[in-house]
Amino acid sequence: MSKSDFRADCLKQLKGLNPSTKYSRDARIRATLETILRQFPFNRILLFWPMGFEADIRKTIKLLRHTKEVYLPFMDGVSFKMVPLRYPLERKTFGIYEPRDSYRKYNLIDVAIVPVVGVDGSLRRVGFGKGMYDRFFPTLKTKPFTIFIQSCACQTMQNVCDDYDVQGDLLITPQGVQGMRKTNVRKPSSRWRSRHHQRVGRIFNFKKDYRRAI
Repeated sequence: MSKSDFRADCLKQLKGLNPSTKYSRDARIRATLETILRQFPFNRILLFWPMGFEADIRKTIKLLRHTKEVYLPFMDGVSFKMVPLRYPLERKTFGIYEPRDSYRKYNLIDVAIVPVVGVDGSLRRVGFGKGMYDRFFPTLKTKPFTIFIQSCACQTMQNVCDDYDVQGDLLITPQGVQGMRKTNVRKPSSRWRSRHHQRVGRIFNFKKDYRRAI
């Protein structure tokens, strides 16, 4: 299976989701995400403003902005930069809502919450094919703890992605949460990252269903 074939299959599944179950699916995702974030002493977080069939995490964003430094993507050519969350948001290209631009450069975050269309066997991201997150992540000072958000579980055990595709640490779907296989865990780049990989391993035991794990 090629990455493009896998992406097409995942998009078909996403577009076929029952609209009447969206509220409950999104609520489960938000509850799981907030439970996980409470485990980490982070200050800076990159989130996304949902569009279309992406999981609606706006309530989580509004909750976090009271106590954390919250950033959103801002389109910048073929990639994006991150800017602080400021209201009102403006609707831009592809129907994406963005804060106002900032002339200050931000390149340090502790956690990144990233929407995905699908993930492969090494928990690498399949997106819409524009490569914006793949171009953005190398601009960061250090790699953040990365949590993928998926409106429905669409995975393949094959490694269909490229080395430059963003790799996640955890994946959240309405069915639960899972992490990288231990054989795919890279050597931590910092003491913070090491502590958090260990904590995630203890809580979720990598690949266990979230509800069973806790």
